Amino acid sequence: MSESPLVYLLALNDSGAPDVAGHYINLPAPSTPYNLRFAIEGASPICREGSLWINIPKDDEEFERESFREFKLNPTFGRTLHIDIPIVRPGTYCYYITYTPLPPFSATTDVEVPKPTRTEAYYVTVSPALAINGEKLPLDSLSVHSILSKFLGPVDKWAPYMKYIAAKGYNMVHFTPLMERGASNSPFSLFNQHNFDPIAFPNGEKDIVEIVNRMEKEYGLLSLTDVVWNHTSDNSEWLQHHPEAGYNRVTAPWLEPAYQFDTALLNFSGKLGELGYPTELKNKEDLLKIMEGIKIHVIAQVKLWEFYIVDVEAALEAVMEKYLAREGQDLAEELKSEGFNTDATLYDISQQLIKRGLKGADRMGERFRRTFDPLVGSAYLHLKCGQPPAGNDPGSVLGPRKEMKSLLDELNLPFYKEYDADISEALEQMYNRIDYTRIADHGPKQGPITIEHPLVETYFTRLPLNDITKKHDPKSLALANNGWLWDNTSDFASSKHKSYLRREVISWGDCVKLRYGDKPEDSPFLWDFMKKYTRLMAKHFHGFRIDNCHSTPLHVGEYMLDVARRERKDLYTVAELFTGDENKDVIFLERLGLSSLVREALVAWGPGELSRLVHRHGGKPIGSFEQSLVKQSYETGEVVKPVGASPIHALFMDCTHDNETPTQKRTPQDTLPNGALSAMCDCAVGSVMGYDEIYPHLIDLVHETRNYEVPKDMIDDNTAGIAKVKRELNKIHVQMGKDGYTEMHVHHEGEYVTMHRVHPKSHHGYFLVAHTAFGPGEHRGDFNPVSIPKTKVKSMGTWRLEVDGSQETIKNVRADPTTLRGLPAKVVDLEPPKIEENYDGTVITIPDFFPPGSIALFETWVEGFQGTELDAFLTDGVHEAFSTPNLAELNILLYRCDAEEKDTSGGNDGVYDIPGHGRLVYSGLQGWWSVLKHIIRNNDLAHPLCQHLRSGQWALDFTAGRLERLAQRHKGLEGPAKWLRERFERIKEIPSFLLPRYFALTIQTAYFGAVERAVSLFGDNIKQGTVFLRELALVSIQMTGYTASGSLWPSKEVPSMAAGLPHFAVDWARCWGRDVFISLRGLYLVTGRYADAKEHILAFASVLKHGMIPNLLGSGKNPRYNARDSVWFFIQAIQDYTTMVPNGIEILKETVKRRFLPYDDTWFPVEDERAYSQESTVEEVIQEALQKHCEGFKFKEANAGPGLDMQMKDEGFWVEVQPDWETGFVKGGNQWNCGTWMDKMGESEQAGSKGHPGTPRDGAAIEITGLLYSTLKWVSALGKQGKYKCKSAKKSDGQEITFEAWADLIKSNFERCYYIPKDPSEDSKHVVNPGVVNRRGIYKDLFGAGKEYEDYQLRPNYAIAMTVAPDLFTTENALSAIDIADKVLRGPLGIATLDPADLNYRPDYINSLDNDDYATSKGRNYHQGPEWLWPLGYFLRAMLTFDLKRRTTREGRLEMLQHLAIRMEKCRKEIESTPWAGLTELTNRNGALCNDSSPTQAWSSSCLVDLFYDAQKVEV
Repeated sequence: MSESPLVYLLALNDSGAPDVAGHYINLPAPSTPYNLRFAIEGASPICREGSLWINIPKDDEEFERESFREFKLNPTFGRTLHIDIPIVRPGTYCYYITYTPLPPFSATTDVEVPKPTRTEAYYVTVSPALAINGEKLPLDSLSVHSILSKFLGPVDKWAPYMKYIAAKGYNMVHFTPLMERGASNSPFSLFNQHNFDPIAFPNGEKDIVEIVNRMEKEYGLLSLTDVVWNHTSDNSEWLQHHPEAGYNRVTAPWLEPAYQFDTALLNFSGKLGELGYPTELKNKEDLLKIMEGIKIHVIAQVKLWEFYIVDVEAALEAVMEKYLAREGQDLAEELKSEGFNTDATLYDISQQLIKRGLKGADRMGERFRRTFDPLVGSAYLHLKCGQPPAGNDPGSVLGPRKEMKSLLDELNLPFYKEYDADISEALEQMYNRIDYTRIADHGPKQGPITIEHPLVETYFTRLPLNDITKKHDPKSLALANNGWLWDNTSDFASSKHKSYLRREVISWGDCVKLRYGDKPEDSPFLWDFMKKYTRLMAKHFHGFRIDNCHSTPLHVGEYMLDVARRERKDLYTVAELFTGDENKDVIFLERLGLSSLVREALVAWGPGELSRLVHRHGGKPIGSFEQSLVKQSYETGEVVKPVGASPIHALFMDCTHDNETPTQKRTPQDTLPNGALSAMCDCAVGSVMGYDEIYPHLIDLVHETRNYEVPKDMIDDNTAGIAKVKRELNKIHVQMGKDGYTEMHVHHEGEYVTMHRVHPKSHHGYFLVAHTAFGPGEHRGDFNPVSIPKTKVKSMGTWRLEVDGSQETIKNVRADPTTLRGLPAKVVDLEPPKIEENYDGTVITIPDFFPPGSIALFETWVEGFQGTELDAFLTDGVHEAFSTPNLAELNILLYRCDAEEKDTSGGNDGVYDIPGHGRLVYSGLQGWWSVLKHIIRNNDLAHPLCQHLRSGQWALDFTAGRLERLAQRHKGLEGPAKWLRERFERIKEIPSFLLPRYFALTIQTAYFGAVERAVSLFGDNIKQGTVFLRELALVSIQMTGYTASGSLWPSKEVPSMAAGLPHFAVDWARCWGRDVFISLRGLYLVTGRYADAKEHILAFASVLKHGMIPNLLGSGKNPRYNARDSVWFFIQAIQDYTTMVPNGIEILKETVKRRFLPYDDTWFPVEDERAYSQESTVEEVIQEALQKHCEGFKFKEANAGPGLDMQMKDEGFWVEVQPDWETGFVKGGNQWNCGTWMDKMGESEQAGSKGHPGTPRDGAAIEITGLLYSTLKWVSALGKQGKYKCKSAKKSDGQEITFEAWADLIKSNFERCYYIPKDPSEDSKHVVNPGVVNRRGIYKDLFGAGKEYEDYQLRPNYAIAMTVAPDLFTTENALSAIDIADKVLRGPLGIATLDPADLNYRPDYINSLDNDDYATSKGRNYHQGPEWLWPLGYFLRAMLTFDLKRRTTREGRLEMLQHLAIRMEKCRKEIESTPWAGLTELTNRNGALCNDSSPTQAWSSSCLVDLFYDAQKVEV
């Protein structure tokens, strides 16, 4: 049976960057090819004329780093673009995106079109697939053994070493360079990179082939070699032919001063005696004398300052020549026109003229390279001193001459300061270096100073003058040596640096630094020579260690590794970087595609630091979460794994070949615990020849001549050093890597470090106790018994390392004349620790004798625990189990806030309260998932929920028990309840420390199973939409459910829509007529929830009264009629229903029983026999609403008074609506009530605002006018089609007016009455009072308000009218108004409710604040500036509607859709991040959190779903 196709899904954000928490991405080896799938939101701005470019080649093509394939980004709206690219080979791959940025939205067409651009480059690396004799070897199973190859002798003597290394359990040998060495005999100073060492390999390449093959076939060893690209031996013969391959005074003329300085230092070294200075330094006094001599005989003699400054005399003469020739007058005028001030200070003048006249300051170079343009100097003198006198008498120009000299001296001041700083640094560097090399106790104490052994290492290799070199420019024969620099990732020999002049480089005198330039054409021989060398290495070796990688130019490393991977695609690459910055490390990892970075245990300065390093490279913590949710498609069968950020893979060495041994840094006894801890890590590990054998010192690569001691045939109890134990540790390490033991726990206690590494599924593991020996001693130390919960333990061995580490022994070992060998040492068995089992697990007690340098190793397992089977069980069957809940049951399964839960349980149940964290926002799965998703993403095992789960199983019983109780009534929940109970009962049996992981896995599986079921019940437009659209659509389930107190009917319990959670969840506060019908289109019709839409329409139709529907439904028992706009949103929703639902027109014939009598304003309680005694069709209900508004009405709310509304004044309870037959508009309200959605009533007695509406909006609100017009047009059209009986309504005077005529009347007056023209000259054509106008080019919010200025306020409500009645608006005016609102009102998440330029603008809503501020106390400014989210949907729909009118091309329409997408981006992030999984009601200014906002509101999400629906119909 073939494997399911595997896909790694990489989501990109709107900048084109990987949408992951981190930026280093490393994919696994493609042993079986898989697809990398890029996912981009279809309307992302980067899709505009966009293409994704990637240099992953087609299967049959070679990789070329600069060859990019193009994948067009075809924009869509509401869909995610997928680009699948097969991954078949390892390496590092780069991608970027080209696109044309969106031009700003504008009502005009004269917008500058942005130029095409591209994103930065991003990288994806793919690991190599290693194998030994055909058996796969994961990188985490690597156990690398470094060896200094020059100490092995001829290759025919190597077999015992290879056999020994293999016997110790290593599987890869790292060889230092095997090529012919230079004069210094250092393996890293190569004489000829193309020739193997003739002493070790007399048959050359043939010997290499044989040994490498034999190593793998006979000993199971892979081979890795150093490659050296950055430098070559100072006596490499090919340098004499090609000095251009180095940095010399021809290829790098900026090194001239450094060369002269260096030469003078050499000469001074040879003349110390004759100059009276000590030639052998005994103390600091001698050194100080030498330093004074350097100042006198080197620096002063070389005159280094001349390389920094302008030659004043030469410059002065040149300027005066121009001045006297009257040149520069035009330039003087130009300077004058630019405001040049000759009266400024000399310093300011010099700085201005430096910008104009300084030349040669781009780099160092020849003496007096810095010059001053004499024409600029002449221009300055013309301005300062005027014209030179006639006859050019020298005496008459003394003044200008003096002026110019002063200026040039001033100009030189910063250059002298630069010189002083550089020389000061050079002197300090030399002082420290000489002190270390000749005086310091820890230094080499070099002998007498001569020209052959100078004061400081020379920075230049001076090639011999011979028949080869004499044909070259003599300046090319001194080549800069390579070396070490702390700022080591840059090219310190380049013109940007003065490191050689400042003597900052710690020089390697046997190596010449190679100069590649920017490209092969810059140094053809060198690139070709090194290319052949690289190919030769890749041909024979399985891996490269890149020597001096941090100083090797990145582009060179890229080129050479590309060459190498063409030769061997699965090349393992590793480097030791010294950047000191992990972000810089990532640059090397990405650009070079490095497999691992070398890290070292011996850098730790104490047990605590060692434990940190082990923890860093040891794996993930035990019980870690599955951080990437793997999904399998039921349609395609493909397995999809999200791509996340990758940790840096380490090659963790207990000791490297170029660092001191434990004997030197700690104690020889520490060899065993340090090596054991390293070997336990979940990464590649390694050691160096001599570590296991207890070599007492770091081997001198250059001067050492002895060979390694030949090992014995086999490892046994008599084998010196720790080889016997290392064999077991390496064996365990390799197996753990192969089997995936990825979890660990590290503990530090005093001198002890423990490590427990386990398999995440089986939980089988190995436990190590290591008593470190950073200092000497035989003490046991303080170490408490170790308790391992619910775990069985078996001892595998307890050992200590006995070493004779006396100074005399060390001296004798080091003095061996022929052989490199270790200290006398052996591993001794100790009494095993005491192992005691109890109910809670196992306790391990270390024996009394367990001195530093001891370790104990154990095997661990959890009896009866089968993690792989458990994982499969926990994730199996969810699709079937969750296939039964209906939409209302999914509300229970996923959501229900505390108030809803209590309401339906009689107060018995609520949301879960996590100690130390707080209450969940929902009782259902979303409540858990909102917390768990962050815990999982961050692997936050310390979270209070994790601790709570480890402490008990209450959360499991709560979750399953809740569903079991609810399933008794809601049968669709039986499947999920049973599934969860079975999983929870199973995981109750596992150790408590694993409970967080498996609880999370269960909840995660259940949550996505429920979401998948929910989405399957939506329409195809949602199923196929983006994640964002699906999240918005899920709010329909979040908001719609059963409550005991909030049904739509007084005697029938049905699911009802909450306005928002948790503020509007139950009882009278749940169902708001306005909110329901603003939300109905998006949450019900677009999602395909037609039955729920119909139920809500019928329920509110049943309670029509006064021609209005209630704002507060109260289940029909006590409806409140105080909203003038609700009925129009209601009828608009019915209109939408008839056009969007199949056969939706039939709803007009549906009958409903009426809560109140038709056309009768009498109020009576629900128990009255008249309640629900008569019925009407929906069509008749609509007609009644139109008729009542046609004739007008005025009434006082039933039950008016404090019992109904304790804040309102008596005048506010009067509700009045009257038509204006001059315009056709319907006006209403008064200054004491607030009958539209901006309905905040003042509440503060302290501020005197109680009973004073914040926004009365009396008159004709623009959105009501638009909704009315939409209704009239609709019923008029239906009447013509014979689908609506009435064609007119009666006015209060008895005259009839047809709906068509009424609509025409509105249309003919709309622009005239509402539009405020941009041009005041147009005011006469409109109803405008210029004295009240605050902003032009907009539409009034009201017409005929009680306070005239309120008409003219800029608010977002005209977008509603634009959306439902676009033909009321002139396109040009509408676009202008939209443009203004976009710039002035639109915030990050919502739309400001008032113009920031308005004097009443108060954008921060704090409902709880009661003070004496009339405008804001008790939140009276609810709609006076805070940014509401639901109008954003209408605003963007209006933008879409009118912008499309001018978009005649596909490209133009796509541009519009992308404008919409970027304006929703913050909302997308908000719904993903909020625990409520919805969009908030409002924010304060600029999207700031409003603590009094309802955190998820029905209409906030629904109106964006509306937008998606409209936008998806645009043809692109």
